[in-house]
Amino acid sequence: MILEVKNLTMKFDNKEIFRDINFKLEPGSMTALLGPNGTGKTTLINILMKLLIPTGGSFKFSDDVKLGYVPQFRNIDSEYPLSIKSFVALNTPFFKNKQVKQTIQEELEEVHLADIQNIRMGEASGGQKQRAYLAQALLDKPNMIILDEATASLDPVAKEELMQLITHLNQKHQMTVLFVTHDLPLAKRFMKEYLYLNHGKIEQGKMGDFVGDYE
Repeated sequence: MILEVKNLTMKFDNKEIFRDINFKLEPGSMTALLGPNGTGKTTLINILMKLLIPTGGSFKFSDDVKLGYVPQFRNIDSEYPLSIKSFVALNTPFFKNKQVKQTIQEELEEVHLADIQNIRMGEASGGQKQRAYLAQALLDKPNMIILDEATASLDPVAKEELMQLITHLNQKHQMTVLFVTHDLPLAKRFMKEYLYLNHGKIEQGKMGDFVGDYE
């Protein structure tokens, strides 16, 4: 078990977001977190990232978990001066030893950005920028990654490239994936399991069996 959630409840003032939700994620699983807007998907992720404290219940990651996080695509101004490589390296020490430099290069290669690492982030396409965010998340060698609407606003080709990379990370490094998305066709293509959050409850199952919608 890489994550176990028990009776998790969250309220804001008098509004209950969800109550007594329970689920487990196995190491190496690929799970889509689905549900209509406003049902608490972002709230749940913020709790798991320890940015919010739940009203009740608990959750526990395995002792060896190293969590990576890729946010929704954020537009970067065309004048943004940093190169892709410098952007990826932002969270590393200012004075980089040989090992840090090697890790940066490895992750640039893993996300297929090594050939364009010296172009400015402002000149990169949306898909290239999002893969740079992914490379940032991979620097700490996580064994679980949360993709928070990471394919939203990307064109179909960029979505495909990103999800192929995620599949590669899962298969090569047995990385556990939790993918928050509204893109049901994409989830059905690339994810194996689902969590469906709606009306304050959560349902878990195999992605191929999912019959819910966003109405």
